[in-house]
Amino acid sequence: MSAAERELLDVNDAFYRAFNAHDAAAMDQMWARSAAVACIHPGWQSLTGREAVMASWRGILLGPAPTINHSEASVHLLGDTAFIVCIEEIPDGRLIATNIFIREDGRWRLVHHQAGPIARELDDDDTPRSGFLN
Repeated sequence: MSAAERELLDVNDAFYRAFNAHDAAAMDQMWARSAAVACIHPGWQSLTGREAVMASWRGILLGPAPTINHSEASVHLLGDTAFIVCIEEIPDGRLIATNIFIREDGRWRLVHHQAGPIARELDDDDTPRSGFLN
């Protein structure tokens, strides 16, 4: 694993720590300042622009948000852009999430987060267990 991949995993972990701590200030620090940002929370429509995205996080973090455990993070590095796909475990089930990062002012910052239900999961032999695409 490269140093950049390790750094991205650490930043991704910090995103979930900020969420679980209901820390709106830390969440604000995670997001890009100069690049365009967007976010799609589970069941929500797309939010675009930093003001709308950060307002959504403040609303979520100030409310009774569930704890999210994340696992199975895979890093996809594309120069100064990267994305991580991971599983989010919440009290009601599992979600699949994509977090997209850019390098801004020497730090990895989020430009997009999207999480949604997993339509189908695979058995150990990569065959679908359930879902509409069987």
